[in-house]
Amino acid sequence: MMDAGANQQLLGHPNPSAHNDPAYRRLWRKIFSWQVLKIVLLGQLLSLFLCGTSVSSQLLVDNYMVDTPVMQNFISYFLLSLVYTVWLACRSGESGLLYILNNKWWKYLFLAVVDVEANYCLVKAFQYTTLTSVQLLDCVAIPVLMVLSWFILRSRYKWIHYIAVGVCLFGVGTLVYADERTDGKGSDMLFGDFLVILGACLYAVSDICQEYVVKKLSCVEFLAMLGLFGAFVSGTQLMALESAAVASIDWNWNVGLLYAGYALCLFGFYSVMTFVVLHSSATSVTLGLLTSDIYSLFIGRFLFGYKFSGLYILSFILIIVGFAAYNSMATYTSESHKETENNDTEEMEAPPESATPLENVSKQLCTVIGDSAQ
Repeated sequence: MMDAGANQQLLGHPNPSAHNDPAYRRLWRKIFSWQVLKIVLLGQLLSLFLCGTSVSSQLLVDNYMVDTPVMQNFISYFLLSLVYTVWLACRSGESGLLYILNNKWWKYLFLAVVDVEANYCLVKAFQYTTLTSVQLLDCVAIPVLMVLSWFILRSRYKWIHYIAVGVCLFGVGTLVYADERTDGKGSDMLFGDFLVILGACLYAVSDICQEYVVKKLSCVEFLAMLGLFGAFVSGTQLMALESAAVASIDWNWNVGLLYAGYALCLFGFYSVMTFVVLHSSATSVTLGLLTSDIYSLFIGRFLFGYKFSGLYILSFILIIVGFAAYNSMATYTSESHKETENNDTEEMEAPPESATPLENVSKQLCTVIGDSAQ
């Protein structure tokens, strides 16, 4: 009589029929898996947060003549510090606030300067160049991120990643082609374009540092230190550049709510982004954020009278498809194969260890007693 479990597939062994499927069918299953869908949805949540910051900033400028990007960022960094730095202060040891400040303060100060100036450059660029130029040139962050990941994180890409990036950039090109607005800015556009490229490169540096800290250390540590030093750097810049502009603001409930909306959106953006980077990569997150411009254009159609184009839908679909395809296959590091071989060798040569800590303690006690007896 045959065993009832003989016909069941052994655990850890893939279904033989899965290997016989064509490559395109296996890729299709990966793209539409729950893991990829979760990353795509969280990426769109990040785009909505970023869209919220753009819309609130635009409303402050158009309706209330308030142009204080440093002030807005300072409130966001202060909110991050208020939540996550206090959280980190409750920890002790090497993961505590005092230890990190004593040993790593200069590293996080550098990270804060890069992140604050990236935000400032990109917002400032809107005063000199057009939205179309910003949408096109801020894509420079993607190849810069891939190069930095190659050299710093030792990331290696497969053919699907390059194709996915190309599809996303084609979607951005479609968006730029559909957006015919010039915003009436023709002077100093070269300087504005330079600010966009500089801001994109600084964002790439900040994102690669974030990926390293989040995956090697802690999400809370990154957010706490970014909030603490970001508030310090942006506060110093605020006093130097925008003290007069802040003093001249005609404060009312609407202005206060727009400031609060911007701060909460940026706070949610940074908080969710660490989780997405932890489960994907900084390059993947940057690809997903390309849809934020489309959301801004959709909302701007009702708030600012922007014209709608059917190419916006095509651009959105292309970016989502490219984003999902990029996350369908994980990147790998150049040293992963060597580490796997070393780990296998160590496991074979390592002596057997005790199963529980109590057995280790008992062996140590026996050794101490035997030495004292001698």
